[in-house]
Amino acid sequence: MPSAIRRIAHLDMDAFYASVELLRYPELRGKAVVIGGGRNATPETLPDGTRRFARLRDYAGRGVVTTSTYEARALGVFSAMGMMKAAQLAPDAILLPTDFDSYRHYSRLFKAAVHAFTDQIEDRGIDEIYIDLSDVPGEPAELGMRIKQAVREATRLSCSICIAPNKLLAKIGSELDKPDGLTLLTAADIPLRIWPLPVRKVNGIGPKATEKLAGLGIATVGDLAHADLGLLQSHFGRSYSAWLAEIAQGRDERSVVVSSEPKSMSRETTFERDLHPRQDRQALSGIFTGLCQRLAEDLRRKGYVGRTVGVKLRYDDFQTVTRDLSLPEPTADAVLLRRAATECVKRVALDRRIRLLGVRVSALTVAAENDLAPLPVQGELPFDETG
Repeated sequence: MPSAIRRIAHLDMDAFYASVELLRYPELRGKAVVIGGGRNATPETLPDGTRRFARLRDYAGRGVVTTSTYEARALGVFSAMGMMKAAQLAPDAILLPTDFDSYRHYSRLFKAAVHAFTDQIEDRGIDEIYIDLSDVPGEPAELGMRIKQAVREATRLSCSICIAPNKLLAKIGSELDKPDGLTLLTAADIPLRIWPLPVRKVNGIGPKATEKLAGLGIATVGDLAHADLGLLQSHFGRSYSAWLAEIAQGRDERSVVVSSEPKSMSRETTFERDLHPRQDRQALSGIFTGLCQRLAEDLRRKGYVGRTVGVKLRYDDFQTVTRDLSLPEPTADAVLLRRAATECVKRVALDRRIRLLGVRVSALTVAAENDLAPLPVQGELPFDETG
């Protein structure tokens, strides 16, 4: 018999990318470390076997922080922050390059460890999952400890878990006792643990809504719980205001979605300096080829083909343009992806410097086995016809 009591867990790996790097460089434990540098941030091994690390103060460019250790966060450095701003806050922090292959490896390990308990898992990204524990025997505290221990044994990394009646509370709760936290929430805990939190802590209340709520004198989830529904409706409309009222009371009926098909896949990169379509044609062509190859690899690895290919360009004035092209048949072949993406580029004005380039595939379907055989990418230059 299925359980009538919902027990939904949210598991979030602690400072995931940074923690993986600390496995590789244990001498950096306890130090402020920032992930997001390029190849020039690769540590240098000295003749005596010790390593010399790059410092954030020496960074020059327009990159952003991928993640940081808790020691760096204490200095104000957080993910998505501009690297130059981070260098002002923590000039002595260690800078490391990103290594997504390693992060994906450890992501697979921790998810496999949780699968030993149940297959009722919703994948929310490389470092977080929802788990429906409603039908798994055991008390919540005991289950949480067993899952945390299994993840640690599989990865040597810590995670934070919250077990709650729904996804909303589980997501919020997994942040409350980080790092290495185990949080148990019930409806009775909402006034004491949820209502004092800023409204921005609720997934789905973004910066604009937070600012608008602040203008109404609503700063915390508790303020929102006691706000007049008519006031909310007059500023946010009927649908969103009804959702705000529900979440403020900790109500959420969403199920854990065990399988969800991706709608699209993409690869993009922001350049260290703006590149000109004519003067930097060779560099742009190499980057363009690499994006198409990596996107094709992503599709093949995950078993998909796509029918609509698109490109995204962001100019030096931050204007962004996109172009799409639908193919006769879906594909995961880098040659065909690049050829279609090249046709998209030809429909874009290439008269200004470019700061970002991206390639995207949508209209995805599960691939047949013979759809996934890769072909070599030809050496054509997509930026040849710039005049």
